[in-house]
Amino acid sequence: MAIYLIVLMCTLNHAGFGGSRVAVSLYALELGANQFAIGALMALYGLCPMLLAVSIGKLADRIGPRLPMLLGTAGISMALLLPPLFPGLVTLYISALLIGTSFHFFFVAVTGIAGGIGGVGNRVRNYALVSLGFSGAGFLGPMAAGFSIDHLGHLPTFGLLASFPLIPLLLLLFKPGFLPPAVKREAADGQRNALDLWRIPVLRNTFIASGIISSAWDLFQFYLPIYGYSIGLSASAIGTVLGVFALATFVIRIALPRLITMSHEAAILTYAIFVAAFAFVLFPFFRNAYALAAIAFLLGLGCGCGQPLSMSLIYALSPQGRVAESTGLRVTVNNFAHLVIPLVFGSLGTAFGFFPVFVSNSAMLVAGGFLMRRNNAPRSGS
Repeated sequence: MAIYLIVLMCTLNHAGFGGSRVAVSLYALELGANQFAIGALMALYGLCPMLLAVSIGKLADRIGPRLPMLLGTAGISMALLLPPLFPGLVTLYISALLIGTSFHFFFVAVTGIAGGIGGVGNRVRNYALVSLGFSGAGFLGPMAAGFSIDHLGHLPTFGLLASFPLIPLLLLLFKPGFLPPAVKREAADGQRNALDLWRIPVLRNTFIASGIISSAWDLFQFYLPIYGYSIGLSASAIGTVLGVFALATFVIRIALPRLITMSHEAAILTYAIFVAAFAFVLFPFFRNAYALAAIAFLLGLGCGCGQPLSMSLIYALSPQGRVAESTGLRVTVNNFAHLVIPLVFGSLGTAFGFFPVFVSNSAMLVAGGFLMRRNNAPRSGS
């Protein structure tokens, strides 16, 4: 029962988070922002998480997951209410910063505990379920945002998205008993820092691979609305393409426990990165919404493996009592990519157009795939 309540909370909180990225970028375009300004907005989603994620993980390891999850859930909802209360581009920057920070308070804490619920044998299943929740949210959030913008307008959409975290907030306030307690750390662990985790080769390789595929996911969600807007797609069509991408991540995560029986996490992650690279290079050649949706589905199959596989590997390979801290380091690496990639590719797109953006990201994924091929990580269960 506990894992299903966690999946419900992940779904609703991530729906608010994911929908906000569509709402923020399209409202910024409506206000006259250019690609670089929108890149800066998207980068703000990852700025504080990049700086704070390891500390959030240490906090969750020390005191348990409830308080970080509660702070994050409440923060998402409150930050989403800022644009309708104080309309304007400056408010969007503040809101993006707060939404990104709040979501990662929740995310680091919840991913640090999910693998241990029901015993070690349920680890891959649990992370697949949590990732399915995120996939469902990735479909729900952008679709809700797109259709709400078309039919209600930009500002009411933020109010709609702010309602999604309310059920998780009530669960954390009044029914927190399903959450596991903090795991006791070894005494020496309290004197160590995150660099010790980085020095573990298989963990380091997993962090890097996670960062590469996460940056591809992030760039797609950042750049697809801009590309769609430039070729005349409606907000509903853009939301649908993003929703199809999320649907593909949902499908692959349903199949993931079966795939794990055929190979190990590191190998599957390698193949997934190459699939994502192939999909990315196709985007600039198509302008039809149906074709873009088909490519987005292929990209979702590749990107959808990255989160559950990296989380499962990190849980299995982390020292006892430091899982949330390891998750925080993974988030730091991912959000460094989230901070840099939108700024770099936003500038590249402004200067040279869309084609180099998609091709360059495809090349980055190919490089990541070859990196993972050299990673001789053992099976995570060994």
